[in-house]
Amino acid sequence: MRIGVPTEIKDNEFRVAITPAGVHALTRRGHTVTVQTGAGQGASIPDAEYTAAGAALTDDVPALWADSELVLKVKEPVAREYQYLRPDLLLFTYLHLAADRALTEELLAKQVTAIAYETVETDAGALPLLAPMSEIAGRLAAQVGADALLRPHGGAGVL
Repeated sequence: MRIGVPTEIKDNEFRVAITPAGVHALTRRGHTVTVQTGAGQGASIPDAEYTAAGAALTDDVPALWADSELVLKVKEPVAREYQYLRPDLLLFTYLHLAADRALTEELLAKQVTAIAYETVETDAGALPLLAPMSEIAGRLAAQVGADALLRPHGGAGVL
């Protein structure tokens, strides 16, 4: 399978959908992985680690999407990525469709096969891709709230 990993372009999203170890596991099984140049930069993963793991790098975003059978992302496509959606595309990412009617309609209109990370369940009903992110968000909530209460952010300066 041809797998593409574009750089996340949603505001304040610095994660990347796959690590070099994940690339190695896929390429070892015969898949080809193409990573957009700089996709790992926000996560402090240099391009050289992806190439060492067997990935090809590209700066050609339209070609990355067009040549990939499966696209791995962290966050849902933003409006300027809708042009890359097509009927034979398999998209694997967090989608949060309940909050984004336009994306839902676009995926349906383009007949994309999209698998939302947040809906993947084990046989026991656990959500292995959602649970870790929810735990991190819960732990960070107090820190983010405290930051918002600082005077420079318009708060009273007290917790």
